[in-house]
Amino acid sequence: MKLLQCILTENDCYQAGRTIRPKGVMVHSTGANNPNLRRYVQPVPSTPNREELLSALGTNPNANHWNRPSLDVCVHGFIGRLADGSVAAAQTLPWDRRGWHAGTGTSGKSANDTYISFEICEDGLDDPDYFKQAYQTAVELTAMLCRDYGLDPLADGTVICHQDGYRRGVASNHGDIYNWFPRFGYDMNDFRAGVVRAMNGEEDDGMVYYKTLADVPEYYRDAVAKAVDKGALNGTGNGELNVSEDLCRTLTVLDRLNQLG
Repeated sequence: MKLLQCILTENDCYQAGRTIRPKGVMVHSTGANNPNLRRYVQPVPSTPNREELLSALGTNPNANHWNRPSLDVCVHGFIGRLADGSVAAAQTLPWDRRGWHAGTGTSGKSANDTYISFEICEDGLDDPDYFKQAYQTAVELTAMLCRDYGLDPLADGTVICHQDGYRRGVASNHGDIYNWFPRFGYDMNDFRAGVVRAMNGEEDDGMVYYKTLADVPEYYRDAVAKAVDKGALNGTGNGELNVSEDLCRTLTVLDRLNQLG
């Protein structure tokens, strides 16, 4: 995991100066088709290593980043693309600063008071390569935070997403990350398991899986559909294929060779 630090010192949330004792990690995704870190993360003149950060992040020409006052939102970090196209994480608040990310839930309480938060920059939600890199970076960042703060990622309510927070009554009603992860065959249970593997130093194959034919990207879908129609691919039942990207790629090659009919 590549981790930069660009603290959003001009954001009103940072200026408020409130701190928390972290008891969990909340995963968000941005809900906008822009995977570039520079959209949200930009250094100001007083930021240490400003030129180096600008070179890595790239410049936001619209100046609508989050390192400015009069915003009512702020998270502890972002995951997305750097200027060179690689995927990295950027810390944007001290981990023990109280963020503005969850809103208030139906219980009247807020995850802002206890959770470290980060946003994964969404793209068009149809690129398996970007998803794989962003997902794994999120897993590794969460594993680092759990190690540093002595958190058990499998304990109830420790590692959650925004929608989980809503269901628990401590966040506003947003759908992330369930608008994205299931498209590639993942949910928060998979994510938490990945965090445990990362904390144990185990390698993750990073393979992307698609639960249903509708989840399979269009450039693989015809070949996968042919395999299903011929009975060569039955999945796990109940309409679930749980087919890996590698198998989708293999079927597509076979289809181009006219081996699927």
